[in-house]
Amino acid sequence: MQFNSFIFILCFLPLTLIGYYGFHYLGKDKLAKLYLLAMSLWFYGYFNASYLLIICTSIVVNFFLSRRMYVKDGGSQAYRKPLLILGIIFNIALIFYFKYFDFFLDNLNHAFNADFVLRNITLPLGISFFTFQQISYMVDSYKGETGDYTFLDYALFVCFFPQLVAGPIVLHSELISQFRDKSKWKVDYDNLTRGIMLFTKGLAKKVLIADVFGKAVDWGFAQAAVATSGENALAYYEVIVVMLSYTFQIYFDFSGYSDMATGLGAMFNFVIPINFNSPYKALSVADFWKRWHMTLTRFLTRYVYIPLGGNRKGAVRTYINVMIVFLISGIWHGANWTFILWGIIHGLGQCFNRMTSGIYNGITAKVKESRLGKPVMMLIKAVQWAVTFAFINIAWLLFRADSVTQWLEILNRLFVVKYYHIRPELLEFFRIPKMSYVFNALHINVPDNFVLFVGLYAFMGLAFALCLLFKNNYYRPVKRNVLSLVFTSCLLFVCIISLSTVSTFLYFNF
Repeated sequence: MQFNSFIFILCFLPLTLIGYYGFHYLGKDKLAKLYLLAMSLWFYGYFNASYLLIICTSIVVNFFLSRRMYVKDGGSQAYRKPLLILGIIFNIALIFYFKYFDFFLDNLNHAFNADFVLRNITLPLGISFFTFQQISYMVDSYKGETGDYTFLDYALFVCFFPQLVAGPIVLHSELISQFRDKSKWKVDYDNLTRGIMLFTKGLAKKVLIADVFGKAVDWGFAQAAVATSGENALAYYEVIVVMLSYTFQIYFDFSGYSDMATGLGAMFNFVIPINFNSPYKALSVADFWKRWHMTLTRFLTRYVYIPLGGNRKGAVRTYINVMIVFLISGIWHGANWTFILWGIIHGLGQCFNRMTSGIYNGITAKVKESRLGKPVMMLIKAVQWAVTFAFINIAWLLFRADSVTQWLEILNRLFVVKYYHIRPELLEFFRIPKMSYVFNALHINVPDNFVLFVGLYAFMGLAFALCLLFKNNYYRPVKRNVLSLVFTSCLLFVCIISLSTVSTFLYFNF
């Protein structure tokens, strides 16, 4: 079930809210949690009922192993480490089979001229998210950091529908304690208002912005797939438009989902951790990863980077650890060499930031002491932003490409082959309805191609402004007044009537 669907907005969400708070109102607190778990499983099973067997098996096995590791009052610890190893192997094997087994066989076939038959295994939605979430719980259980949680608490922690299929990757300490907090069992109209506003803004990002850019992206990569050379291939400006379109599509798609997840949590009085904090304001690759998919960065730092030694074992080992983390990040995103190379490229960017941080700090310290310190620092930051944004764009092209070869062909059209036209088919995706009537009303005669370019520049300008000029919705105060109510109601109405087709969130594929 998609957040951006009629059945979710008009049926599932109202039923879930009414039932959850209704059971609490009647004093049936355990039934309230059980109801929320059942609705979350319906939400997940709506995509494919067979997925329920996978997630339920994963929950049962992980809970059993974690409970065996949970040592209360200093009991026996003899089997805790073997159980931890067994649990990690189980989770990695689960995600490997469903996500990477065919990729592994395909590469064996190419490398050794073998003929292994691919299984064409269907990837269960959210398996990367709920598997990592349970690994974190298991490691924390091994460390003795989890509580004496019931199976119901644990199952709801894994399945809570706002964060189930696309994050954030939540820690037990952030969510389970909230399930048990009696102060959160009654309707809080301030939280409900904030939740509806956040959900609506996130829905607007997805439906009104991300999906528009997505159509242009799909056209561009379809064109790149059928025409790799000659004038029919993507031209220079078309590559620029398609590249920026994907950069904005994945931004507003993921930002929209994050806002909607946070808003849904607020409706139930639960605080969902921030997962997205204006990443295109970043001035370096390191800064980008402090802002983009923040809970994945946290997971990899806490459960991979630090156990490997972090930065405590010298510079060379630090760089190796960084590359391992980003290699895992790339592999986590998907079974394709494009994702692996994308992770390596970001790892190299992170290492470069570390190598040059001392030089940068020395230069900026001297600049700040100079007479023209402030304007020069502004210029330095502008250059940093431009270089970082360009790096991210090039990397996103690889992330979206069907293959490394396709990515290189598109880059060739960007840096080597120079055709400068933009076809009307691409511009058509940015047409603003009734824009031509505005020009006619002003008695301005312009060709239709001009109207299309106005739409393109308007969408690009709006996207840049929203990315760079506004505070993240997570931190923006909620204004509860008539104007906000009218604006939110109108925006929600526009979004709902725009749901002619339901598009999948991009991170559902990872």
